[in-house]
Amino acid sequence: MNKTPEEKNNDEKLEKKEIIPSYIVPDSFKLKYLLNLCDELKNEINKYKPLKEDLWQTIQDKLMIDWTYHSNAIEGNTLTRGETGFFLQYGLTVAGKPLKDFLEVKNHADAIEYLFEIVKDERPIGTSLIKELNKLLLSGITYTKALNQFGDIVKKPARAGEYKLLPNHVLQPDGTIHYYVEPYSVPAEIDYLCKWINENTSNIHPLIVGTIAHYNFVRIHPFDDGNGRGARLLMNLILMKKKYPPSVIRNENRKDYIEALIECDNGNISKFIEFVGESLVKTQEIILDDLKKFSKI
Repeated sequence: MNKTPEEKNNDEKLEKKEIIPSYIVPDSFKLKYLLNLCDELKNEINKYKPLKEDLWQTIQDKLMIDWTYHSNAIEGNTLTRGETGFFLQYGLTVAGKPLKDFLEVKNHADAIEYLFEIVKDERPIGTSLIKELNKLLLSGITYTKALNQFGDIVKKPARAGEYKLLPNHVLQPDGTIHYYVEPYSVPAEIDYLCKWINENTSNIHPLIVGTIAHYNFVRIHPFDDGNGRGARLLMNLILMKKKYPPSVIRNENRKDYIEALIECDNGNISKFIEFVGESLVKTQEIILDDLKKFSKI
């Protein structure tokens, strides 16, 4: 039976479940344990400073390759970790791989370098910075793939550094369609997100601030492309401003990562903060292990 326009409109409203912004700071025994562990590892890493400049640069280069590889792989980039490192070190592409994949690697590495400049200059997080990071991520990329109203894959012009003009959505693992914030709400939502970050970085642990910022950036999905990588860059910028290394979300944990983000949509942000905290601990342990090896050289 054909539905009336009013019935179709009601169905669409039900499907577009309103997602409530989540800026609530959770409290749990596991979270306190993770925060303490992150702080202990940070202090232990600092004991190895100052390190010989060339050795510290080697650790930073390795971290950039890992961060770039995993963040891009989560979004579907086909380059392996080895191919990513080879390209960043020597600037040489690999036959049979799309040019767009190499552009994404270069752009992400450039964005990481820009984060170090932001930290050095003590620049506050604002809307212009958010747009600049997206512009870096999409540099040289002329289009993104999208589905039209008929379900066909089409090429949509990439508008680097500009907020989306059309609604965006994603198909979730359970088959439901998840709609992000409407375009007209994006400027106000991003303004509030930046304000919240700057007001709380001095009184709330950066892991919590960064993770909540990450979730809300993804919830808003302000750009046509680069939102996932942008959210992880923003989260790690918040950590880096407080002298922590980045929390590298690893591609092999992609399923747990997505499930934790979905839990945030259901009102439970604790699982996501714990997931990011465990990822930060993993990154810190890798850095510490390298530092201990280098100290024996």
